[in-house]
Amino acid sequence: MLPVGPLMPDPRWTEPEWLAGAETWIRERADVTGELLQFHVRWWSTVIRVPTAGEDLYFKAVANGFLFEPPLTARLFELMPDRVTEVVDVDARRGWMLMRDAGHRFREVVLTRADLDHWERALPRYAELQLAAAPLEAELLAISVPDSRLSILPDRLRAVLAEPVRGLTPGEQERAVAAVPRFEEMCRELASYSIRETIQHDDLHDGQVFIRDGRYLFFDWGDSCVSHPFHSLTVALRAAAAKFDLEPGGAELRRLRDAYLEPYGEPQEAADLAYWTGTVARALAWDRFVRAGFAYTEPEDDLATAYGLKLFLADGPIGTWRAPDSG
Repeated sequence: MLPVGPLMPDPRWTEPEWLAGAETWIRERADVTGELLQFHVRWWSTVIRVPTAGEDLYFKAVANGFLFEPPLTARLFELMPDRVTEVVDVDARRGWMLMRDAGHRFREVVLTRADLDHWERALPRYAELQLAAAPLEAELLAISVPDSRLSILPDRLRAVLAEPVRGLTPGEQERAVAAVPRFEEMCRELASYSIRETIQHDDLHDGQVFIRDGRYLFFDWGDSCVSHPFHSLTVALRAAAAKFDLEPGGAELRRLRDAYLEPYGEPQEAADLAYWTGTVARALAWDRFVRAGFAYTEPEDDLATAYGLKLFLADGPIGTWRAPDSG
């Protein structure tokens, strides 16, 4: 098993003893017909392709801060098996899971603006999964899915801004601190719509959505949290805008927003508000990643917190992804 192109991986992923243990676990659960291929190695996870007679399976191991991902993925598959890649087995203590092939990533399918209809069909199916998971809020928190509910986000923002944020100028830092009361009011306003908080993927881009046999499957729940469901639009819309050079706030992004909202009854004002509270929530998530004690984060990871805060301060339309230059 050979790693391909590691950036700054957790060294466990490539140690012979760790690899031998993973291979033993895999072979106890699958009739392996060929060589295992470790094709993804990052500090937060590694993935190994497992050839079998019927299809390829995929083994994933996650770092300690993401141990909730395997049991969460299994629970979501149990809840709605037509929306999540099938989980064959899980070792929650070690953060391991074995999954079936999910098909083709949107990254290989959604190649032009004309292909955005795949996103238009997939987003309401993702929203239906969130609605189905809403009654599981306490269960998800109990398996250590991060808590990013609206009620706690303002205090988390205050804590992050209590010291300089790398990537913010002193002026931007001051503006961010001054904006905390506005952010807190936005969270209260969003909560007033009484939309239940639930699972929120928080990294919903074209590398995380698959299509197989006409079904859309949502994968890689390692960044997810329990939060306002509409926060998922933050990454989804800005990733689409960046890839296809879509006009922020333009018709194509509004179309995707409205498709997502269909199961919720299309509260557009709440979705636009959540786009910006979600921008801060995503910035706080990155801060959580880099403060979690991981010794192998990549050099620019902590700049993502400043990026999200700059976008919030810019207060542009939905889909805005270019942060203003510091000055």
